[in-house]
Amino acid sequence: MSETIHTLQEFMTQTKGVIYLLALGFLVSFTWFWTFLHKKDKD
Repeated sequence: MSETIHTLQEFMTQTKGVIYLLALGFLVSFTWFWTFLHKKDKD
């Protein structure tokens, strides 16, 4: 992480990777939350 970004291409690639990880984390956590809410409804 101590590397410097020299070009716009490097910046866009790193940003895209971070956004994909955030989106994946959101989808996983939203799916868990959705099932948690609906499981509580059935009980």
